[in-house]
Amino acid sequence: MFHVKQGLAPPDCASAVFGRGLDRAVRYAELLAGPGVAQGLLGPREANRIWDRHLLNSAVVAELLQPGERVVDIGSGAGLPGLPLAIARPDLEMVCVEPMLRRTAFLAAIVADLELDVAVVRARAEDPMLPDRIGERDCAVSRAVAALDKLTRWSVPLLRPGGRMVAIKGERASIEVREHRRGMAAMGAVGVKVMECGVNYVDPPARVVVARRALGPRDGRRTGHKSRRGNEETP
Repeated sequence: MFHVKQGLAPPDCASAVFGRGLDRAVRYAELLAGPGVAQGLLGPREANRIWDRHLLNSAVVAELLQPGERVVDIGSGAGLPGLPLAIARPDLEMVCVEPMLRRTAFLAAIVADLELDVAVVRARAEDPMLPDRIGERDCAVSRAVAALDKLTRWSVPLLRPGGRMVAIKGERASIEVREHRRGMAAMGAVGVKVMECGVNYVDPPARVVVARRALGPRDGRRTGHKSRRGNEETP
């Protein structure tokens, strides 16, 4: 039985983001602020900004996901962004991958408590056997896990051809794209762009790097192209 921190009222916009899953989101917020902080999965200062900084910042990425997609959350930690996405979008087939036993135990307990249809897998994202264990994914999501070059190396093998990696990166998103776009291309990630999610719900919006796994060797052969919109950089 978890000892939870009560009184973490959701902001008004949470009902629009989580819909029918709002009660689960409230419970998850309490679990993060209580046992999550107590077990060191979040810092003590994070308890009072669970909603804006963590739950909503993760859940708004659902804007980029198609109905019924098979999603893997790489380096899930305390369940971010995978569990907020699963709460907001129960149609998704979500797998949370995390290498640390303490964290996977926490995740499994949260999934059971919230009665979520989410698989928790203890593994390193770079494990060569992981694609066989979880099957090809339509989308690989992550949040504050690693630099884009390393994240691409972990994400692309888990994706079907044409599948997408969606990395929540914050204000450094465009800088990281400039630093790593050639390396990303070498690892088969094309169509790289920076997008903003949740512009009507979180301030600042979630800044996300999106790329897709190339369909074949000729996909994305052009290099260094910057779109006219100014927010897309394609290897």
